[in-house]
Amino acid sequence: MSQGLVVLGATSKIAQEVARLAAKEGRELLLVARSSERLDAVAGDLLARGAGRVETLAADLAETSKHEALWAQIEQHMPDMGEVLLAYGTLGDQARAEESVEYMLHELNTNFSSAVSLLSYAAATLEHKKRGVLAVITSVAGDRARRSNYVYGTAKGALTLFAQGLRAKLFASGVRVLTIKPGPVDTPMTAGLKMGPLSASPKSVAEKIYREMEEGTAEVIYVPGYWRGIMAVVRAIPEGVGKKLKF
Repeated sequence: MSQGLVVLGATSKIAQEVARLAAKEGRELLLVARSSERLDAVAGDLLARGAGRVETLAADLAETSKHEALWAQIEQHMPDMGEVLLAYGTLGDQARAEESVEYMLHELNTNFSSAVSLLSYAAATLEHKKRGVLAVITSVAGDRARRSNYVYGTAKGALTLFAQGLRAKLFASGVRVLTIKPGPVDTPMTAGLKMGPLSASPKSVAEKIYREMEEGTAEVIYVPGYWRGIMAVVRAIPEGVGKKLKF
């Protein structure tokens, strides 16, 4: 797909790796993230790798009250957008969320409500064009609520359901909605966590995402693919058993 790529949360490691793959093909990109300094660094890297054009917009994507104005800027900077990748979120602190409702709601807004807002604007734009790909990074954590991260899992599970609804809504218009469910990925977001043998690198995850965005037909992908089977087993555990397990 030759149309422009908009990356929401463009300074995340996975998003950067996806953008690098697009840059190698000479694509035009619009990068949106909070830090203007980090955006400039990422843009410079992409131009050096062959990107046809790279523009940036600095914005706090969690501020939903500013999304209407932000999306107007996005459309102005990338009128030929054909793909939108939503790639931001925070892992959060489960213990803190249990102690502070305010913090919990903040995390739910970042990982779900703000994403829903931006996806709605993106969906309207692509639906009007009657083409394009809307790719949404959620998480395997959304497949089953677990005591260790149920606030994060709730947000990602809800986001997965929202993407499913968008997929049904946009099907007739020719817009493809791709839900991406990574397992643990070795990124700054997971720094400090013990990474097991099933974790993946940002580069390998990005390669799967970009290939599926450009050439695939799937509606939901697990990355790496073995997480589909793992989560099928996890979902099958009866709640009476699961609530007794420390996982």
